[in-house]
Amino acid sequence: MISYDEALTLVKQYIKQENHIKHVLAVEAIMRKLAHYFNQDENLWGLVGLLHDLDFEQTANTPEKHARVAAEILKGKLPEEGIHAILAHNYEYTNVQPKSLLDKALIMADAASGFIIATALVMPSKKLAEVKRKTLKKKFKDKTFARGSSRDRMRLSEEIGMNLYDFLELALNALQEIAPKLGL
Repeated sequence: MISYDEALTLVKQYIKQENHIKHVLAVEAIMRKLAHYFNQDENLWGLVGLLHDLDFEQTANTPEKHARVAAEILKGKLPEEGIHAILAHNYEYTNVQPKSLLDKALIMADAASGFIIATALVMPSKKLAEVKRKTLKKKFKDKTFARGSSRDRMRLSEEIGMNLYDFLELALNALQEIAPKLGL
């Protein structure tokens, strides 16, 4: 399996936009917390989070190729279950259905990262430290807030035995731990 340093090198090779690098770091942090919560392989789950959008910039205009290009790049570098999760996070286009805990966790983490960061950006300080569970709950119920962050994707937490708001709080804690890397 690819080392963390090798994975980070790939991220820097394929992802040029600073905000997108911050996104994959955020998803990685959430995935590591979820792996710990579910007593899974934190290294594998973290790498899947870090590498899930490796091809996003080069497939931005061809969403049907998103995740497929990444899967090709990562062949032999990640176990099959990691590649499946990456393909499943874009299941609407890849037709690779999310089945495993890892698959669903990646989909949830991907959606929650954007939602939580959007919440931080509307706070007076624009800092994650100011965001609380109560704030996330209120923003989640507001369908006009962060429309691009799929509530259905975050609700997958309930399919895998985790309360939605417990999941959002776990994800928030993960992002608060890396707030300096995110500039938040």
